[in-house]
Amino acid sequence: MAMDNTVTITGNATREPELRFTPGGQPVASFGVAVNRRWQNRQTQEWEEATSFIDVTCWAQLAENAAESVARGTRVTVTGRLDQRSWETDNGERRSKIEIVADDVAISLRWATAAVSRNAPREGAGGDGRSFGGPAPQDSAPAYQPDEEPF
Repeated sequence: MAMDNTVTITGNATREPELRFTPGGQPVASFGVAVNRRWQNRQTQEWEEATSFIDVTCWAQLAENAAESVARGTRVTVTGRLDQRSWETDNGERRSKIEIVADDVAISLRWATAAVSRNAPREGAGGDGRSFGGPAPQDSAPAYQPDEEPF
């Protein structure tokens, strides 16, 4: 039996991402997302609405990109896994919360425009020093010369 823990939400960022670094130097960013639900009450025929506030955590390059790209109020789609964290307060009370550990964060182009710039290639990501889908190294020749026949 396959178990999957993937969730996708779309909502508005409730606060600027806070970028921090672990003692080992790993970037981590966190921000909140407000997700609205709207439905029609069948008895009163009135529209009703509820808002859920969800914390999002991003790691590594995604954390740095989110911190640079997401602002309070930005419409985002977040895909990741649900994670429950528990801790004890200074008063000895047990607390827990559920958050999303993001695999991907996307800006909604329905409500805004975005300028895209690629990250620098990571070493070892694609075997030749390029990340998948990244730009070709500067010293490589183009696959097709304009003054040549393509076939």
